[in-house]
Amino acid sequence: MRRLLLTGFLAAAGMGLFAQNVDKAKDLLKSNKLPDAKAEIDKVLATDKGQKNPEAWYTKLKVYNALAANDQTRAQYPDARDQAFEALKKYTEIDDKKLLLLQVDGYKPVNEIYQGYFQIGANDYNGGKYEDALKNFSGALAASSFMNSKGWTNLKIDTTSTLYAGISAEKAGKKDSAAIFYGKLADAKIANINGSNMIDIYKWLVDYYNTKKDRANTQKYLNLAKEQYPDDLFWPSTELDIIREEGNKDSLFAKYDEIVTKFPKNHLFAFNYGLELYQHASDTTKGPRPANYDALTAKAQEMLKKCLEIQPDYPQAALVLGQISYNQGVDLQAQTKKIPGKAPEDIKKRADLRIAATKKFDEAIPYFEMVDKDLGSKGKLKMDEKSALKDAYDLLITIYEQKSTAKDKVDLYTNKFNNVDKDH
Repeated sequence: MRRLLLTGFLAAAGMGLFAQNVDKAKDLLKSNKLPDAKAEIDKVLATDKGQKNPEAWYTKLKVYNALAANDQTRAQYPDARDQAFEALKKYTEIDDKKLLLLQVDGYKPVNEIYQGYFQIGANDYNGGKYEDALKNFSGALAASSFMNSKGWTNLKIDTTSTLYAGISAEKAGKKDSAAIFYGKLADAKIANINGSNMIDIYKWLVDYYNTKKDRANTQKYLNLAKEQYPDDLFWPSTELDIIREEGNKDSLFAKYDEIVTKFPKNHLFAFNYGLELYQHASDTTKGPRPANYDALTAKAQEMLKKCLEIQPDYPQAALVLGQISYNQGVDLQAQTKKIPGKAPEDIKKRADLRIAATKKFDEAIPYFEMVDKDLGSKGKLKMDEKSALKDAYDLLITIYEQKSTAKDKVDLYTNKFNNVDKDH
């Protein structure tokens, strides 16, 4: 009986000593003797009883939060905030008193963990330490996710921390990590954060996955982007690039039809559509022209004229329209050589073809003159503009050389051609 009583006395004494150690750690914390408070609570949690005691873990949470908040001790114990976060998790896991200690403190230690991660992350970011910023913003996200899982917040996504985690990852050269954070924002259909438009995040994701040839995710983020920013031209341009790369012309032209209908006031889509139609119709590198050459060329002219309706002073469209008519005239001239006979009907066919060719050349002249009007009157030109102007002059010279009464025109455009580099 005496041994049993003695055992009970020792156990009670042990519990009292344990409580004293926790209280001592708390007193040291109040006195701002942080390393001592850390040493004391670490001793408590090194015991089996300490591991099972919610108050011990809660005390560690507060001590380590304080260590992380102090510049000097944070440098001495760089993982203090991580340890505080783990202590919080353990406390909530084993506490059987409905988190009373946390409630009494108004959940302050939880906010300190989140705010601490975020503030240090912001400091690291502003200081150009992007690896460290990524780590701390990730910590803030883990903290906010934990808070949300406990029902302490109803925030579906911490947009600011997610954004800066992504930017930090990108600046640190970790594009795969950046894609994860940016993807979370896009998946949540976030269009603005703190008044700032997030369209560049969607463009980044589309470009990232397109570069990786990940068609599923490229299309996913294109679709999400078009929901948020339906009028931005980056999306249709990218869709055209993808289809063009795949090489299916029917799909490409179908997409162009869809886009020029959606953006009827955009002259560049109309121009590019017309140009690609004609390039495809005229391509003989892999064999003869397509069987629907005439239909493709007519559609090309329709689109190029539409471009000029929208943007009358767009010389590139005028140049291509002129080239189409000029090339048609050359084709008609070539057909005369396929009729070598001297019979009246053969002579008439050749004459008719020459007349038709002349009409095509005459049809081309106003378009080349439009190029002269738009570019010839300007001062300094870009290289592509100079090239377009020279092409227009060259073809005007060729056309007028075929007209016996047009020497003055030949001289005019020859002079202009020779002076393009000097004048522009």
